[in-house]
Amino acid sequence: MITKTQIINSLDKLPENLTIDQVVDHLIFLERVQKGLDDSENGQINTKEEARQKLKKWLK
Repeated sequence: MITKTQIINSLDKLPENLTIDQVVDHLIFLERVQKGLDDSENGQINTKEEARQKLKKWLK
């Protein structure tokens, strides 16, 4: 889970002129990165072969 502090720190680094859509996209990106890091720390990862199998389904 992304924290309020992480959100504030991230928003402070963005340019002054942004649309609300750009802010939302940035926050979604941060959340997905944090989820990936959390999954990795919890051992919820795929092997290379598992990733290849999933990609085959998506790239048909």
